[in-house]
Amino acid sequence: MTAPLFSPLARSLPATIPFVGPEALERQTGVAFKARLGANESVFGPSPKVVAAMAAAAAESWAYGDPEQAELKAALAAHHRLKPENITVGEGIDGLLGHLVHLATEAGDGVLTSRGAYPTFNYHVAGRGAVLDMVPYRDERPALFEDIDALLERARATRPKLVYFANPDNPTGSFHPAEAVERLIREVPEETILVLDEAYGDMAPAGVMPPEDLIRPNLVRFRTFSKAYGMAGVRVGYAFGDPGSIRQFDKVRNHFGVSRMAQAGAVAALGDQEFLRQTVERIASARERLTGIALAAGLTPLASATNFVAIDCGRDAAYARAILTEVLKEGVFIRMPGVAPLDRMIRVSVGREADMALFEAALAVALQKVD
Repeated sequence: MTAPLFSPLARSLPATIPFVGPEALERQTGVAFKARLGANESVFGPSPKVVAAMAAAAAESWAYGDPEQAELKAALAAHHRLKPENITVGEGIDGLLGHLVHLATEAGDGVLTSRGAYPTFNYHVAGRGAVLDMVPYRDERPALFEDIDALLERARATRPKLVYFANPDNPTGSFHPAEAVERLIREVPEETILVLDEAYGDMAPAGVMPPEDLIRPNLVRFRTFSKAYGMAGVRVGYAFGDPGSIRQFDKVRNHFGVSRMAQAGAVAALGDQEFLRQTVERIASARERLTGIALAAGLTPLASATNFVAIDCGRDAAYARAILTEVLKEGVFIRMPGVAPLDRMIRVSVGREADMALFEAALAVALQKVD
């Protein structure tokens, strides 16, 4: 008998991805989406300066991008008032999370997160054979928060290799003040790396983000160009922290994984902070519009510091799933969390007025059908 070609761990894992993309749903259902409001992309797009920089770089795509990403790291360092050695760049936060899990865990190691938090992190943990431990969200209906006290209590008891925490949070949109996050940073066990996902930090109100010069050997902070900068399809993110910790990423990262176009686009995005400011204003305005749609429909929108709104449908998961299904049938792509108690919600990304109008109409049809 021929020996198996792949490891027992690989053979035990499901062949799946954390998210079903809208393209896959269109293929499955035959419905072409008129509004794409499920993946927390910024339909407002990137700065025109980004598009121009990437177009220029495209003409030079016969050449690999700089494997050390020196220009981009220098721009990021200047933007955050850090040093280049504090920063690593990768293929979005997702790719960097995979590198960190690779670097920090072995099969059987414990990793702590919140039940219902970002599933791609869990996907990487499973891929290394590490063991996920989860604490529930703090349910203050309708608000839902990652529970800092519960995470700290469990971390002190189990001493995991990693603790994942997002602020602002996905999928709820909720946020903790900087003081609370700083307490988490201080009190997590020193042998545990705190994975601080700040993907939505560019949209957070004042007082939410800890100072960027808050650096610890066991703290790695993650940011992205996918959200407020409108570059989700480009795949470029970064992490920053203590130089000794950040240096470890060079041992496993794909050195040519961030393309020449991605690097040029990210540098241009950092150089157009006025466009970012305008985009954040547009996101806030659209968030208010989306909140109003939910309230008018008799549903409960959660307070959000992101480019999406989680909407409490007021009943159980089956009811929220039925609403989701009918909205999808109307040609509007949205999502919902899959874990209780978050699964009483649907999650809708903000969009242009035309997108919001399409969702409003689809939601009205959905509620009529399911009630």
